[in-house]
Amino acid sequence: MPQAADPQNAILPPARLAHVVLRTSNFAEMIAWYETVFGAKRVFENEFLCFLTYDEEHHRIAILNMPDLKPAPDGITGFHHAAFTYDTLGDLLATYKRLRDLGIKPIFPINHGPTTSMYYADPDGNQIELQIENYPSVEESTQFFFTPAFAENPIGVEFDPDDLLRRFEAGEPEASLKLRPDIGQRGLEAVKLR
Repeated sequence: MPQAADPQNAILPPARLAHVVLRTSNFAEMIAWYETVFGAKRVFENEFLCFLTYDEEHHRIAILNMPDLKPAPDGITGFHHAAFTYDTLGDLLATYKRLRDLGIKPIFPINHGPTTSMYYADPDGNQIELQIENYPSVEESTQFFFTPAFAENPIGVEFDPDDLLRRFEAGEPEASLKLRPDIGQRGLEAVKLR
């Protein structure tokens, strides 16, 4: 029998995600990468710690300099990626174009359905997802999780970012650019999640 909620023991969720901390043996490279990708500014830096931000938060990314770390092998448990949302498809594609022209290319561009996403790997191989919402509201995006299309393919459909950029710049309506094509059943085995 369900029990009534106890207001004294109610779970209070956090208001927002504040920051991500990364440890590295590639201190200077990692700082430069996050400055380049996010336009982040150094708020604090010494020989073993750097705080970076790209908005009103005092720091969004902290990088710890740990010179003797060994690279993480593939196929182990742990952190997979962090996602950052852009306001518009134009913003996401402008960021893609800027990074592409600097030699930073996505390793996994995919339309999940609720989002259009481009996954990047930083110098240590940590994955960063840059995304946009494909629906006008979070509620509408969430509804996609309850569709037969999502049940059949909860992973998504890869796309060519240069083709998406070309179509966007040609004036194709954003609604059609954000629409996820139906490719049938797909699971984790169908994609190489790095």
